[in-house]
Amino acid sequence: MSDNQEATDVSDLRMPDDDEVFAEVVTMLGANRVKVRCADGKERTARIPGKMQKRIWIREDDIVLVEPWDWQDEKADITWRYEKAEAETLREEGYMA
Repeated sequence: MSDNQEATDVSDLRMPDDDEVFAEVVTMLGANRVKVRCADGKERTARIPGKMQKRIWIREDDIVLVEPWDWQDEKADITWRYEKAEAETLREEGYMA
């Protein structure tokens, strides 16, 4: 492999903080909202924060980190989106189904 196509190592990836979970984008809902399936087994409506809009494009099947709301567990904020190679590494290592 060349240097720019080097395999991604799990230790190089951003891992979830205490209040974050891995999630897969299931459906785009519009109005900066998406439906995600979280690693804890729940489906949530996640909000794309303003600082990510138009800078980081989120599509269906992307792997993201979400932070569930304390006061409404069925909703969450997206905090990070993984690149395709990073997402494949997470799937291979068993973090996402």
